[in-house]
Amino acid sequence: MAAITNQPCILIVDDSSTNIALMEAVLEDKGYQIIKAQNVQDAFLSIKRKTPDLILLDLLIPKTSGFDFFEQLRKEKKIRDIPVIVISALSDKGSENKALEMGALDFIRKPVDIQYLIKRVESVFK
Repeated sequence: MAAITNQPCILIVDDSSTNIALMEAVLEDKGYQIIKAQNVQDAFLSIKRKTPDLILLDLLIPKTSGFDFFEQLRKEKKIRDIPVIVISALSDKGSENKALEMGALDFIRKPVDIQYLIKRVESVFK
């Protein structure tokens, strides 16, 4: 896919290629450029290549948790202000509260309600 420079760029960080493919298909259809990462290391490499306008972050990713990634992200001056929407199978209030306290714009539970996700993403770019 050819990158269009004025297209908002979204980084999807999720260990499930199925989840990534679903969100990618829906969001590309809405005109967003998508970058994908299945772990924290790949996410930071992607960010170094192209700073996304939004990150969709799964909390349950291998090796380093989504919370740890979020914490590292907020420590980096150049990228700390990238908006983050957490998308997770964790359903406890503690995880949701922690994500929101860390600065997440929203906490969306899996399975993802695609229409809600689209509305949340669109609200970031309005």
